[in-house]
Amino acid sequence: MLWLGVYFRKHRPPQRALLLGLGAGTAASQLQTLFPELEITAVEMDPVHVRLATEDFGVDSRRVRIHLGDARDFMGPYQGPLFDFIIDDLFAGTAGTPSRAVSCSSEWLSVLTRCLTEDGILSINFADLKELKASGVRAAVGIRKRFKKVYGFRHPALENVIATLLPMDSTPADLRAQISSEPILAKALRSHHLRYQVRELKSR
Repeated sequence: MLWLGVYFRKHRPPQRALLLGLGAGTAASQLQTLFPELEITAVEMDPVHVRLATEDFGVDSRRVRIHLGDARDFMGPYQGPLFDFIIDDLFAGTAGTPSRAVSCSSEWLSVLTRCLTEDGILSINFADLKELKASGVRAAVGIRKRFKKVYGFRHPALENVIATLLPMDSTPADLRAQISSEPILAKALRSHHLRYQVRELKSR
């Protein structure tokens, strides 16, 4: 679900992606497979996660630039090339319950947006719909704003919601068509290994 929203963009694969929260490296590894030319930068503060990702879960550290540290420290002074796809997967466990490690406020969204290209797509993971609604996401979407639409992705068996913010008008039908044009993903759809629910979230 973290990267699926990139397929809302028609005909142009991402060139540069930023992954905030590498975890065990599942998303990075999948992106490496789907987009062989993609330049990936990942930020992760737990060295154990970095070791798991590179030694056990197939993340190629020659293709993924990994920065060990806090995502806020990385993003604040960042002055490098812009990204056309950013995944914010910053989570922490509190008494066994997952929640965002960095509050998705309007200020944090501004930090992320500053590092996006003009047609860049932003994907943010939330523990559940309640956490998403309490964030600044829907207020960042609308007429004369940077983002035109926001969609929420869910897996039928999970509570978490991935908010994908788009700078362009695009529909679930466009998404489905793009996914179906990719042989690996088309096969996953047919075999029901790629299961997702997506709906537009209205701005406020």
